[in-house]
Amino acid sequence: MCGIAGLYSPAGTPNPELVDAMRAAIAHRGPDDGSTDVFGRCVLGHQRLKVIDLDTGYQPVANEAGDVVAVFNGEAYNFADLRGELRGHEVRGTGDTPVLPHLYEESGPRFVDRLHGMFALALWDASRERLVLARDRLGKKPLLYTRLADGTFAFASELKALLRLPGVSRDVDLAALDAYLALQYVPGDGTALRHIRKVPPGHVLVVEGESETVEPYWEAAPAEPSRSDEEWLERVRTTVGEAVRKRLVADVPLGALLSGGIDSSIVVALMAQASPEPVRTFTVGFADDRYDERAYARTVAERYGTVHEELEIVEDVAATLPRLASAYDEPLGDEAAFPTFLIAEQARRHVTVALAGDGGDESFAGYERYIAHGLAERVPGVAARTGAAAVRLVPAARREPRSTLFRAARFLDVAGTPRSERYARLMEVFPLELRRDLWLDPRHAAAVELEPRAPGIAGLQLLDIATYLPGDLLLKADIASMAHSLELRSPFLDHDVVALGLALPDRLKTRGRDGKVALRLAFGPDLPADVTGRGKTGFGVPLGRWFRDDLRNLARDVLATDRGWFRADAVTRLLDEHESGRADHGHRLWCLLMLELWVREHVETPALVAA
Repeated sequence: MCGIAGLYSPAGTPNPELVDAMRAAIAHRGPDDGSTDVFGRCVLGHQRLKVIDLDTGYQPVANEAGDVVAVFNGEAYNFADLRGELRGHEVRGTGDTPVLPHLYEESGPRFVDRLHGMFALALWDASRERLVLARDRLGKKPLLYTRLADGTFAFASELKALLRLPGVSRDVDLAALDAYLALQYVPGDGTALRHIRKVPPGHVLVVEGESETVEPYWEAAPAEPSRSDEEWLERVRTTVGEAVRKRLVADVPLGALLSGGIDSSIVVALMAQASPEPVRTFTVGFADDRYDERAYARTVAERYGTVHEELEIVEDVAATLPRLASAYDEPLGDEAAFPTFLIAEQARRHVTVALAGDGGDESFAGYERYIAHGLAERVPGVAARTGAAAVRLVPAARREPRSTLFRAARFLDVAGTPRSERYARLMEVFPLELRRDLWLDPRHAAAVELEPRAPGIAGLQLLDIATYLPGDLLLKADIASMAHSLELRSPFLDHDVVALGLALPDRLKTRGRDGKVALRLAFGPDLPADVTGRGKTGFGVPLGRWFRDDLRNLARDVLATDRGWFRADAVTRLLDEHESGRADHGHRLWCLLMLELWVREHVETPALVAA
């Protein structure tokens, strides 16, 4: 696992010292080794975390002639098969990166379609003066880019590396901030900075001179024939099992993040069944029982005899926030970043690679919103709106997000809206009316357009895979893990697993109030009953309490900053209502707090180097 960065100038050789500075900004992604190499008009930088091919796996790597070179962040799990397919090529080393230049020679920029894994890569073709960037199918590895004023094209694994360059525009995109307030992440291919963009998941970007072309090479879609239920379940067992086994290849210590939910529990069970040695597992929890899953994780760890580590979050939350803000160089309001960051830190003390259960909800329909969409069809709009108003007369329905009443009121709110608006309403942190009240100029508030393009549950899964998964969950997991030089692998995000999950009939996706039916049935015999019988809980934190005590003073101080964006009285009202208990605005306050900390850390005072 690594970090990559580089510059391409159509007018001449870029300054390699600038790439040195970019590498320094992302040294945490690869602390074991690093290099900056000049190839005419292109300079490539690489930071290496040694995982496979420890002695010879240095980058960049080139073809025999030296005119095609590549840097790579990630893992190609099928690299051994690809090596066997390359006839007449001299492939050095024993890892995955050396196959890339030769695959490109055979297939051109579309060679990435042959890679099975997670990756962000850059390849320089000197003979054509062509730079090729590509990102894995689902967006597990980030890759950002921009054009400088002099026409130089710059790219990097993290935004903080681009901000090391003189002349990079730091103009904030207020439309992107509005989308962030709505969804807790910046959706799409843009960022919160107007002139910095992301290579989309499943796409190749080709740069030749002043020209940039972005084209897809993969799109999520069902890819399985119809089967009986028994055949479907057997297919789930074999496909998920194979995805786990592929991710056990490493020349360094390997473990798993075990949350206590069904997804990570399945991963640990399959790891234990495939490994001759005890699996190392890591769990994080809180003293507050409503947010603590350690007991469930412990039952799985005991069943499979893992070497189990538990971390209880008892430290000062306010003291941890600066480290979190430093790591997350893009605005992210997902509070699960906090425990994810800490458990990654704990795991890295013992292992270099960890498997996780990310992607199980998208691949196998685990979110409550999938069930809510179907139920909403049966509730008349007027009845839903009336019911929501009645339920909210009960205090718990206004201020306890994990209570049944709070969730019932939210469901009834959504059920009373048109079908085309339901997904967006279920995802919104700040609804449109609240954002209009928050902005000094309410014209910045825009309706969120997130409508499924396909019917049924598969349509909702596809929408999550295209938006929420790369924009929020994968960004959260990558930054939290790589901040501690931990490689995170996600078997449920194997693209064959995703295609299988999409193809399942709805009866094997949801049943009553349960999601992930296929996983529960296929792996029920492998897991404790209290794990398979649990509903979706999520990786939550006690935000409500934090903003009434631990973060109360910090939030008042930080959110008093006047940037000319938000109405001070609207922000104060959120704080007052939350502290008094009249409402729970914990998630909204967290989004505002992380936004302001992001501006202070990454926009106002970026570390620059001389031109």
